[in-house]
Amino acid sequence: YETMAATARRHPEGSLVYIIDRTDLYIRVQDGVRQVQVQLLSFLHIIALNAPQSGSMHGLIGVDAMCYKQAQAIKMKGTFRAFLSSRLQDLYSIVHSAQRNAVPIVNLKDEVLFDSWINIFKEGKINENVSIYSFDGKDVLRDDTWPEKMVWHGSSHEGQRNVNNMCESWRVNDQAVTGMAASLLQGSFMQQSPSSCSSSHVVLCIENSVTEY
Repeated sequence: YETMAATARRHPEGSLVYIIDRTDLYIRVQDGVRQVQVQLLSFLHIIALNAPQSGSMHGLIGVDAMCYKQAQAIKMKGTFRAFLSSRLQDLYSIVHSAQRNAVPIVNLKDEVLFDSWINIFKEGKINENVSIYSFDGKDVLRDDTWPEKMVWHGSSHEGQRNVNNMCESWRVNDQAVTGMAASLLQGSFMQQSPSSCSSSHVVLCIENSVTEY
């Protein structure tokens, strides 16, 4: 500390000094140095794939792979999973249990969509005037890339798997088979609207554990 303080005094007021081995940050003030308390922001992103998808997405593994690849392409830090139920997974369970209550759900621009993960499944409405963006920055509700403003989820209101409405585990685009979807125009992710698996809808990706930004 003494070495750091002596070094800091040789710099003008407002200069920052970072001690690597202690991860402490200090600022040069008039009478010496003062430690800066850094508060890291914690939230979970929901971001759409860059193009609509039919019900045939090579299964949940295929969608997870698309989420991962597109997140990596824009250097997002977190791990992204498909916002979908499957035969082996409830949508609600994707986010770690310790982070379901108090961590805000935000869009690509860090604007709050929902106050928490749980809020999505309690008839939560998307916060007004907050948009959903794709990984390449398109506004899903305004961009013509998605002519139908529907989002696949394959779930009940509570985020539990609906095995009769998930396009055969997201592997078929047969018009006679259905997957559960929601109209984004209604401001909710969990509205219940069975939709033909031949339709092309929005697919969302959720950051499933907190990454500090």
